Amino acid sequence: LIMSPAMWKWTCLVSHLLLSTTVSPLGRQQPPHPKRPFITFTGEQAEGNFNHLVVDERTGHIYLGAVNRIYKLSSDLKVLVTHETGPDDDNPKCYPPRIVQTCNEPLTPTNNINKMLLIDYKENRLIACGSLYQGICKLLRLDDLFKLGEPFHKKEHYLSGVNESGSVFGVIVSYSNMDDKLFIATAVDGKPEYFPTISSRKLTKNSEADGMFAYVFHDEFVASMIKIPSDTFTIIPDFDIYYIYGFSSGNFVYFLTLQPEMISPPGSTTKEQVYTSKLVRLCKEDTAFNSYVEVPIGCEKNGVEYRLLQAAYLSKAGAILARSLDIGPEDDILFTVFSKGQKRKMKSLDESALCIFVLKNINDRIKDRLQSCYRGEGTLDLAWLKVKDIPCSSALLTIDDNFCGLDMNAPLGVSSMVRGLPIFTEDGDRMTSVIAYVYKNHSLAFVGTKSGKLKK
Repeated sequence: LIMSPAMWKWTCLVSHLLLSTTVSPLGRQQPPHPKRPFITFTGEQAEGNFNHLVVDERTGHIYLGAVNRIYKLSSDLKVLVTHETGPDDDNPKCYPPRIVQTCNEPLTPTNNINKMLLIDYKENRLIACGSLYQGICKLLRLDDLFKLGEPFHKKEHYLSGVNESGSVFGVIVSYSNMDDKLFIATAVDGKPEYFPTISSRKLTKNSEADGMFAYVFHDEFVASMIKIPSDTFTIIPDFDIYYIYGFSSGNFVYFLTLQPEMISPPGSTTKEQVYTSKLVRLCKEDTAFNSYVEVPIGCEKNGVEYRLLQAAYLSKAGAILARSLDIGPEDDILFTVFSKGQKRKMKSLDESALCIFVLKNINDRIKDRLQSCYRGEGTLDLAWLKVKDIPCSSALLTIDDNFCGLDMNAPLGVSSMVRGLPIFTEDGDRMTSVIAYVYKNHSLAFVGTKSGKLKK
């Protein structure tokens, strides 16, 4: 199973599932084990890169999203089912919806790159989104990958025109007595008029229902989405928001992002473009996205700034780490990997750091910012949404830990960076992915590196 460095997150996950390991007390060196054979899987086609991997936590079955293929594998990597997703006739200049307007561009056989793979446990189906036709998703039955539905009749059925496999991230919010929601975050590749950068969609029980992937709420003035204004591209022509990771916790959905911005270096009269890593938070129940807040995150060790987010993973603290951080063992911890600096998104430096954030601390910083803004202090400070200089409005209300915003003082940016706690640095072989879990009260992390190493 050969993967690019960007896919190490899933390689780590497979290694964690398939390899038994002897865990020693923290800080005690154990002699290396003799080499064990790895279980491997090779795809059917030469051009078929692997893009995404998810594991069914109930059965151990592995679903692998590749170019033109979705594979279902057993836990020992034997092929159980294969589903073809491409190639098909397409042109990247054809815009949705095709059923309404015929595309006049020449169509050629085009590969379908898997951009998102999610298990919908409630309805026993796989959501597999690809690069064909500006981002169409299929709903496949988990048992045999039979196609249950493939919505394409409406503009909102087309999720993203970007063709890279790491361009879309989805988080499912599940309910016991109503349809689930799918929060979708995506790079828009200069097409903000077609694609919101973040939105919440309906996940209907019926995979062929007309409302599948429709916005949770949409009227003439308000919708469950955030769009990048076209004016932003006049300031930063290649502006986009790159979504590295997403998860839900408590009453909120979170996305970790990397986005460009223009800054004035100290002593300089000209601005330069850098990249800033930010955490975005939304309330699960906020249909108008008034709760949108983003806060810069980063890491520093020995005076060196690590600001380019590479990967992240949500875990619990565990008793031992929790004691040292003065939190509870069940509190959420974010394990993050940053590379040095903040100027080279595409060519990150090899120096990197593994850092941890206590999610409660980030939420406390957001609450402080909300409280100060609703006292009328400062501005909304979200430059890419053209609200940087709009002053906060004063309002007499109580803002608690679960405050979900009003149609004022939103969307909101936090100006001061939340710094993570650096726990490990690597100077020569950039860390590119991370997973973590708690074992016998200890917090363990697996890190994948640029050269294909796996660090425990």
